Amino acid sequence: MTTPEEPKRQLSYEELLAENGLLRQQVAELEERLKVLEDRLAQDSHNSGKPPSSDDFGRRTKSQRTKSGRASGGQKGHNGKTLKMVSDPDEVVLHRIEECSGCGAEVSELVLIDLDKRQVFDLPPLTLLVSEHQAEVRRCLACGSLNRSTFPAGVDHKLQYGPRLKGLAQYLQHYQLLPLKRLQQFFADLFGHNLSQGTLVNASAACYRELTNVEADIKRGIIGAKVIHVDETGLYEQGKRSWLHVTSTPKLTFYAAHRRRGKEALEAIGILPGYQGTAVHDAWPAYASYSCRHSLCNAHLLRELCYLQERHQQSWAATLADVLREMKAVRAEVEGQLSQAMLTEFEKRYEVLVNEGYEANPPLAEPTIKKRGRRKQSKARNLLDRLRQRRHEVLAFLYDLKVPFDNNLAERDIRMMKVQQKVSGCFRGQGATYFCRIRGYISTLRKQELNVLEGLESVFRGNPLMPQLGAE
Repeated sequence: MTTPEEPKRQLSYEELLAENGLLRQQVAELEERLKVLEDRLAQDSHNSGKPPSSDDFGRRTKSQRTKSGRASGGQKGHNGKTLKMVSDPDEVVLHRIEECSGCGAEVSELVLIDLDKRQVFDLPPLTLLVSEHQAEVRRCLACGSLNRSTFPAGVDHKLQYGPRLKGLAQYLQHYQLLPLKRLQQFFADLFGHNLSQGTLVNASAACYRELTNVEADIKRGIIGAKVIHVDETGLYEQGKRSWLHVTSTPKLTFYAAHRRRGKEALEAIGILPGYQGTAVHDAWPAYASYSCRHSLCNAHLLRELCYLQERHQQSWAATLADVLREMKAVRAEVEGQLSQAMLTEFEKRYEVLVNEGYEANPPLAEPTIKKRGRRKQSKARNLLDRLRQRRHEVLAFLYDLKVPFDNNLAERDIRMMKVQQKVSGCFRGQGATYFCRIRGYISTLRKQELNVLEGLESVFRGNPLMPQLGAE
């Protein structure tokens, strides 16, 4: 037997008012979440710090670089590079005339008046060269002593690979970023020789050990530099998230892998704790905790200003971006330090635009429900606080001619890690550790226009090619 439903109780006016207030709060929270999601969707590599790899497929982004107006290819007055004949070719092939093409006379009746020359540049046949070292063993007829000659340095085993082959393997693996399987296929196709993955990994381990002192010298050179660039990016070791940290100058590069991104990693790396020059970086808080001078990357700021102009139509942001670009252009044109009058004028324009930004972005209303921690602010307000509080770091490139406008050097140095991860996936074993030291050496050689392959071969000869350690 069913019981009749009880009639619903009519809510009082106060209860309806409270429920209405709760619904309004929920709607406001949902609208805020929707706004955040829309803002995230509006961000890509051209207006935020997101990498190009995160952009939607097929979505064309606008580069921050301006068009030069020049046609593609070599420019007028450019010294082109082309093949030139050599005076001492390795091989000469003479193509003889058999008879006169006019009357059929024999070649003995033809007078040589010239040689028409053409040269073909090609590779020699690729094959492994096997060198057998023989050490004499002789017994003395006078005293019966057994005498053995010694093998040269580097010839340590009955069978082994030489420095050229191991240097080439490191060049292809850590510079050209070939995965181990493709590296094996390379040697099989070109030389008809199968290398095991164990052999390749052991070669990386040996290269890593031999470069211990070289890496330490590079690190000391960076610590002594007047300006350094620092940055970090994610990598995966054994399927777990880690971080690749780079510290570099125009002549030197140092990489380190660490499980952490922040200060714990920077302390373990040991460069910033004792550094006294100027560090160029993005606004990652861990960098700001060190007592050296700082310079913020203006390329990052330009992207953030672009976002505010495009997404929220804030004209002050577009104008400030133009002023920053003007500062960069003037800095490039003016020889020597900028005059105090010019610096004052730029600072005044900068401050006026920041003030306009604050007027266009008042603080957010107090939340109905108080939460712990710092009060939430809009993206624009956070950026404006940084522009005002760290003005000297934003404009450091104006005050010091050695400080660049952006942190593009570190970003270029770190880019190949992302390529490596896309090609080979995560690192296994000690792969990340080997990669950092070997790639740092390769990058340093490349910056100093030294031959990378010769440098890697020299490592396996026990006498690594030393780059110039003066950081400037």
